[in-house]
Amino acid sequence: MSRRVTPHLPSQGGESGTAAPFYTRLGDLTRDTSRDGEIGVVIALPGEGRNTYHLCPPGGGDKWSAPNDGNTLRPVQPQVTHVTPLKRDVTYDARTQYGGLPITVHYDAGGTAGSLLVLDPSQLELNHYQVGRIRALLDKDLGGLL
Repeated sequence: MSRRVTPHLPSQGGESGTAAPFYTRLGDLTRDTSRDGEIGVVIALPGEGRNTYHLCPPGGGDKWSAPNDGNTLRPVQPQVTHVTPLKRDVTYDARTQYGGLPITVHYDAGGTAGSLLVLDPSQLELNHYQVGRIRALLDKDLGGLL
């Protein structure tokens, strides 16, 4: 059986090209690659007498400039705080034996996104054991009411 190439996977050298370009705006939190990934808030945009972006650390401090084409500035991704299951039915792919659990991903900035937790057979077994352990602890906490 030959290996199937999936060019959308970065590990195989392809890019999907689906990401929207990043255009820095006033007030954006950005990572400046020319300063070893230092994070700053954009406090001035190029134009109106300025040839560069002006940034400062989020809590204040020494300001710096970034090139006016913005090629060293990258978006700071919100951090995931937790995920919760959606009240929708699970999926199962008999061909791959993978199960899917619809979830909501919660971010520190307050946003959410729907996604799918995909589990292979060994992960399904582990998840079954872990959820059973949580239920047993809950039952013990409730005095055997479950």
